[in-house]
Amino acid sequence: MPTLLAPNPVTLPQPVPRRKTWTREQLAPLEASGFFKDERLELVEGELISKMGKHRPHVIAVMSMLVWLMDCFGKSFADAEAPIDVSPEDNPTSEPEPDAIVLKRDRSTFSRSPQPEDLHLVVEVADSTLPYDLTVKARLYARAEIIEYWVLDLNNRRLIVHRNPAAGQYSSVISYSEHETLAPLAAPAVPFSPSLVLPPLS
Repeated sequence: MPTLLAPNPVTLPQPVPRRKTWTREQLAPLEASGFFKDERLELVEGELISKMGKHRPHVIAVMSMLVWLMDCFGKSFADAEAPIDVSPEDNPTSEPEPDAIVLKRDRSTFSRSPQPEDLHLVVEVADSTLPYDLTVKARLYARAEIIEYWVLDLNNRRLIVHRNPAAGQYSSVISYSEHETLAPLAAPAVPFSPSLVLPPLS
């Protein structure tokens, strides 16, 4: 049976050292110069987060999720690791790149990053990043009023579904175990089970 969770159930420890924060405006000339050409980074709340060094199970799960989303919504409506805009107050210091997104229209029609209102669904695949995805990322997406946010928890083999964003958080957070089923809000007739995309146990 699905488990109802409290919104943002995991608390991150507060960082001790001071960190330099960045804005998208500051990063733009560095990116244009190729300064980050050998790195894969995303900007979240002023911090540059490395997306390098993902384990093979993470790669398998992201690709399996993307294939399922393309089968469900169409190949031109799902993207992997594409930058998105968030809320106006967060955009100057955040440009997240979720593991997968589902667009409301064909990707070829976009000349800029998708806006929150362009998104049916945002997905993050988590192993070591689970606390971050359930707190910092969840609040970021809730403030943007992204209507549905999934976190595929590889270590606990479950899917944590966030819905009903309000006042900067998701009021509905439900965990589905590996063999339970649900359907995306944008495709209510299409059942999904985490077992479809979780990598096999070794």
